[in-house]
Amino acid sequence: MIAVVYSGSRNADWKLSEKGKIVCEVKTPGINPFFNDERMISSILNKNTELINHAEVIRKIYFYGAGASSKERQEVVARAFRNFFRNSKISISHDLKAAALATCGDNPGIVGILGSGANAAYFDGRKVKENNLGLGFILGDEGSSNWLGRCLLHDYLTGVLPREFEERFVQRYNPDRKIILDKVYKQSNPVVFLSSYTDFLIENFDQSYVRNLIKTGFNTYFETYILPLTHKYPGLPLYFTGPVASGFQQTLNEIATQNGLKIDNIIKRPIYNILEYYTNKN
Repeated sequence: MIAVVYSGSRNADWKLSEKGKIVCEVKTPGINPFFNDERMISSILNKNTELINHAEVIRKIYFYGAGASSKERQEVVARAFRNFFRNSKISISHDLKAAALATCGDNPGIVGILGSGANAAYFDGRKVKENNLGLGFILGDEGSSNWLGRCLLHDYLTGVLPREFEERFVQRYNPDRKIILDKVYKQSNPVVFLSSYTDFLIENFDQSYVRNLIKTGFNTYFETYILPLTHKYPGLPLYFTGPVASGFQQTLNEIATQNGLKIDNIIKRPIYNILEYYTNKN
């Protein structure tokens, strides 16, 4: 049995497969070694009954996650996994590699992620080429769900939300300034909290405030992440993954067109494509 895992900061999708057939599908809290230490990751694993029941029979695990970009952080995940999945060979890599495999397969392309975080890279068909784009939720992540949540909360707390939209926001969340600031500045993983407003923004896309916010985020994202790559590697197919890319794909396509680009495909969650990729390899 093999397990394929794709994790953002908010959620992790697990697919357990035997001879090409899905045996079990699991969703856990996100596993991000930038925020979660080995003890926290072990706690997440030990709270899931399905994973406990299948731990002994899994032979290979392919984990791809946000924050798993360095050898040191990859080893944090690997140690927790080795203690839990004692009979498994474990492969840990960055979520960009998963996005590349899910969209490009073994072919070159440019792939962008717009989920809880934001990133993009050139994939040569075998490896994701390193770049300086992934700066995290404080210095980067433009256009991502945590960036959108940050802008939304800023505008609410400073009193600049349009009245109708603010009424919807207050009715939905009954937000409290003290609680908001506590979750952003004092709790261990603010990205999860900031990203939690994505569904609300998708549901309220009829509001001009939301449309303008998405356009601003995507324009900045293209200028920062995509255009430098398309200039350096012209003519390659362009792909996107992530719930923000999928949830606002019409706007994403419009911004691409304005920049003379065409998006070949947008995948909300690449987990099934990754599973198919490894099923064919095993």
